[in-house]
Amino acid sequence: MTSDLPLDSAVVLDLERQARQQGTGITPQHLAGCWWLNTTWSRQGAAAPKASSLLLRALQACLELEVQEADLRIANQVSLGPLQLRFEGSACLVGRRPLLQFSFSTVRVMLGSTRLFERNLTQPQPQRMPFFALIGVGKDANWLCARGRGGGLALWVKDPALQR
Repeated sequence: MTSDLPLDSAVVLDLERQARQQGTGITPQHLAGCWWLNTTWSRQGAAAPKASSLLLRALQACLELEVQEADLRIANQVSLGPLQLRFEGSACLVGRRPLLQFSFSTVRVMLGSTRLFERNLTQPQPQRMPFFALIGVGKDANWLCARGRGGGLALWVKDPALQR
């Protein structure tokens, strides 16, 4: 199941070149689910400091995507025990690569089931919208690679047991 998991930045950069030339064929159905952050790399593909990856895993950093009619609902969260910081909003796929454009409309802090804080967020101007340029998805949709608007590369896995 993990045989096609791209753990090397050179493999991810090669996948990115292919995606730019040919597109990825990624659809909203490929993206549906909870994605756990596995690995990050710099803009050039240098490995992130080990402490950074370990911290993001310890905080259970995850990206949730849910198909809703023509668009997607998106949530990005980190958790420390029962304490959870969660951003929620909407997303859509644009282009053949494609870009996953999104904006968060709400930020919430929870302690267990108790809501400690919630605030609506201002929507960015269209030209400032955050996005992930999607690079590839695993054969069984068990991993997802993307480049963020800031230039960094990320690899997510659907099952936290696959994290390395």
